[in-house]
Amino acid sequence: MGKVIAICNQKGGTGKTTSAINIAAYLALEGKKILLIDIDPQANATSGLGVDKLKVARSAYSALLEDTPLNDLIIATGIANLFLVPANIDLSGCEIELVGMMAREYRLQKATQPIKEDFDFIFIDCPPSLGLSTINALCAADSVCIPVQCEYYALEGLSQLLNTISLVRQNLNPHLNVEGVILTMADFRTNLTREVIAETRRYFSSDQLQVKVYNTIIPRNIRLSEAPGFGKPIALYDKESLGAKKYLELSYEMLGLGADVAQDNSYNSQPTNE
Repeated sequence: MGKVIAICNQKGGTGKTTSAINIAAYLALEGKKILLIDIDPQANATSGLGVDKLKVARSAYSALLEDTPLNDLIIATGIANLFLVPANIDLSGCEIELVGMMAREYRLQKATQPIKEDFDFIFIDCPPSLGLSTINALCAADSVCIPVQCEYYALEGLSQLLNTISLVRQNLNPHLNVEGVILTMADFRTNLTREVIAETRRYFSSDQLQVKVYNTIIPRNIRLSEAPGFGKPIALYDKESLGAKKYLELSYEMLGLGADVAQDNSYNSQPTNE
């Protein structure tokens, strides 16, 4: 049965969607069968995989609000083994419409359960909020990946997210775990980046948390920023870029492979943003 991973941070601009797209793409290229569910009304994961969000007739909204089976919503992408449940603007009203529904927190779990055996991994790209859409993702998920940008105030708001995860675990989904923390947008030309990395590792390794922080660190990289505009994951847009190499390393690390290369070698990488 496939593993369901929610990629979540209520703070915007953390590299959440970039991570969702590129981890999913690399795992698919490794031969894993992957489904990416986009539940963010901005639909950036949808457009980032080359799907015109303005032409999406039925989205994840249909599964959450209309009980449409996910199999009826899944579409192929430009990568073999990578499939998508797209998002569109309809999801912007999802928070309000879910309020009055029975078992409102479990709508996405109900939708994913019948298809879990069909995929090795199911990733859920969450909106930048802790509303009912995100709660649905946390109830459907086996674990959560938290992207954290290597910038000032990086840890701001994370206590709220971790508290929400704890409450979901206690009251709604006792099997929910934190898969790990992904450090993103690192700029090794600055001392601040190194300080934030060290602070983040200290914070998550505390006795109270003991959360894994991935060794692979994702740099600020112009190619990563450009790729969504062309509707491609970085593996198809520029596989030789530093951003591509780091997401490849991260995908290996998530699979428990390549431990010898998935060291914290971002410290030794050339300090470039190319």
